[in-house]
Order: sequence, then C-alpha cells, then structure tokens
Amino acid sequence: MNQIVEKEFFSENVVKLVVEAPLIAKARKPGNFVILRVSENGERIPLTIAAADETKGTITIIAQKVGVSTEKLAQLEVGDALIDLVGPLGKETDIHNVGTVLACGGGVGVAPLLPIVEGFKKAGNRVISVLAARSKDLIILEDEIRKWSDEVIIMTDDGSHGKKGLVTQGAEEVILREKVNECIVIGPAIMMKFTSLLTKKYNIPTQASLNSMMVDGTGMCGACRVTVGGKTKFTCVDGPEFDAHQIDFDEMMMRLGGYKTEEKIDFEQFMNRS
Repeated sequence: MNQIVEKEFFSENVVKLVVEAPLIAKARKPGNFVILRVSENGERIPLTIAAADETKGTITIIAQKVGVSTEKLAQLEVGDALIDLVGPLGKETDIHNVGTVLACGGGVGVAPLLPIVEGFKKAGNRVISVLAARSKDLIILEDEIRKWSDEVIIMTDDGSHGKKGLVTQGAEEVILREKVNECIVIGPAIMMKFTSLLTKKYNIPTQASLNSMMVDGTGMCGACRVTVGGKTKFTCVDGPEFDAHQIDFDEMMMRLGGYKTEEKIDFEQFMNRS
C-alpha cells in the first residue's frame, strides 16, 4: 500500500503529500507524473512528481482542491493509504546544457517545475525562474526553487509578494535584458498560452507541460488528446511536454472546461453530504 508519511497544507486549498512508493522514487525523472485513486470508486487523478527520495522510498505530490477527488485526497491523513498509485508516466524532460533557461511557473504549476529547474541547473545552465500567482499565499516552493535558480522573480496579481503583475511581465523583463536560450512554462492553460505567445515573439524555443484531462494514462482512451502542430497527440504518452509554439491552447482550454458544470454540481453535493 502507498501510505502517506507526511502532509502539509501550503494554503487552504493546496496540499503536499509525501507517499511511500519506492519503485517510483527510484525510476522517476523530471517531467514524469503518476496517476492515483483515493478510493475504490474514485476517479483517476494525474499529478506530477514534485520530488523523490530514493533512500526513503518516497515521492512528493502536490494537489490543489478543485473537485470531489482532490477534496478527498486533501482529507487523507498521515498513515492513510492511496488505493492505487501508478507511475512514473509520461516522457521525461529533455534537459541539456543550452545556456540560459527561463523557467516560468504559475500556481501549483511550480510543483512540476521544481525537478526541471533542478535538472537544468545541474546540467550547467544559468536558470532564471519566474513564479506567479494571484497572491502571496498561493506562491509555493519558493525556497526550493531558489536553491536551484540563479535568480527568482516573484509576480503576484495583487502585489502582496514580489512585484505586482503577471508572469509574462516578469518573463519579458528578463528577455529584454539578456539572451534567453530556452523557456519552460508550467501552470494554468491561459498562463501557458500567453507566455508562449511572448516567447514566440522573441523566437525563444519553449516547452509547455500540459495538464489535459486523463483517464487511463496509456494513450488508449484518448481523453488527454491535444493538437500540436496540426496533429493529434496524447498528453499521457507523447507528453506531457510539447513545443509550446505548436500547441492549440484554445482547443485545449475548451476541452478542459467540458465538464465544469457537472464537476460543480458533484462537488456541491459531496460537500453537503460531508
């Protein structure tokens, strides 16, 4: 059983869980993710592996409460166990020595960004990280990102931490002052779309890690399909990272919103029963 050994709330709706998973901890690479179930009749949730400890045989996952399944996940306590946990899934990040890397993370997107930032730094790159959220309490893993970055810029919508503004403003500040060789962006789809438009303007190769809906995680169901360069790709097996300048973000956002009404009704019913 995959037992929870540590739990910490970063904010009211964002929780960090350290879970026993020795085989996954040993095999995972930056960019990999897992799919888990909280209960026997629960849905399958894809979550990125934010960190792993081979010695302890644990992985760290970070989740934001957005519906019934993530609410149930956040209610688990130390000593509880997940019913299912499979991984590592997806392709690992293409990490190499390229020069200066601009790493942009929004909200809980900073969780999957952390091992990638670490990887690029260990590969000998100059790494500049731009972290963004609506407010100070939604900025996560700042200290951990600083450990592997040459510079960290914080952007908040309300100006409660760092600079007031969007991730694109922080990113463009860097682009205008020095040469950026590559960019990686992870966060809400709308944030990735506009960051990608910015880097395309400056001809900076950019990878985006997508958070498409998933079911089986093996490429068989097709739920996570996205259009990249005019071709259908499956996020779970072809990604989760793709050339950001080739992604049809508008189609992706439309698909992400396909079950919003049903999700809201289910969540309200669940909370009323709790």
